[in-house]
Amino acid sequence: MLIDFVPTVGEVSLADAPAFKKAPGGAPANVAVGISRLDGNSAFIGKVGEDEFGFMLVDILKENKVESKGMRFDPGARTALAFVTLRKDGEREFMFYRNPSADMLLKPEELDADLIKQASIFHYGSISLIAEPCRSAHLAAMKIAREAGAVLSYDPNLRLPLWSSAEAARTGIKSIWNEADIIKISEEEITFLTEGGDPYSDEAAQALMHPNLKLLLVTEGEGGCRYYTKEFLGRVDGIKVDAVDTTGAGDAFVAGALTQLVKEPSLYKDEPRLREALLFANACGAIATTERGAIPALPSKSAAFQLIEKSSAKVLQP
Repeated sequence: MLIDFVPTVGEVSLADAPAFKKAPGGAPANVAVGISRLDGNSAFIGKVGEDEFGFMLVDILKENKVESKGMRFDPGARTALAFVTLRKDGEREFMFYRNPSADMLLKPEELDADLIKQASIFHYGSISLIAEPCRSAHLAAMKIAREAGAVLSYDPNLRLPLWSSAEAARTGIKSIWNEADIIKISEEEITFLTEGGDPYSDEAAQALMHPNLKLLLVTEGEGGCRYYTKEFLGRVDGIKVDAVDTTGAGDAFVAGALTQLVKEPSLYKDEPRLREALLFANACGAIATTERGAIPALPSKSAAFQLIEKSSAKVLQP
């Protein structure tokens, strides 16, 4: 969990931005808040600095009814910051301040194991795999969750500038690949992980399936998403909105999908129901692009359903 600093105007470089708006973010934290906004129950585990920004982030979790007792404060390291530029097309470029930041210093012994054991779904990214001791804490948390019977959900959330090299990123992301029950990736991540595969081809996506994977989701921005299971595959169209900032759209999508999966754990076996759930997830992702910053833009359940109705989006069955 970190603070994103987003330019107050679009289509500028960091150097040319006249001012920045601070917005709480960090992909797994966005997902936790997104689930809570959608009337789900979520908790977040991580570490922030014992500083004003760290206190602010924990307050934001509490305000959004996300269980925060798994949060830790580091007296010797600052809360992570990211400066995010919004290009003309609404896509982002990142510059990170973390050397090291508090999130990198979460230790295995600081985990709240009892909290992890309560999870129906345990969701995580790959940035926590980059450096020790956080990597060991991440792996220990996954083990606790798996042994307690949780579904493991993985969104690698590739941020190349944070890794020492592209190869280190690919190796690190794939090091836990085969343990996930659900994986969500973007088209760019397909190309990256398959070393040049066509991001729109089913073959490239299916090359990333593993024997224990129940559901692979591929997001295509405003295009919607594709889904792959052992039994079937398909796509669900996106919903058109006026996008301002795509930060957090993928996280809103994940929150939408996971809130549906936690209600119906066997959703991945029922293609018509899965398609309905993914239309809902697409609506969540679309709404998240209509405001600057990730957490401020995460939708409510009613807003997502309203967008689906207003757009007259239909789930066309295959």
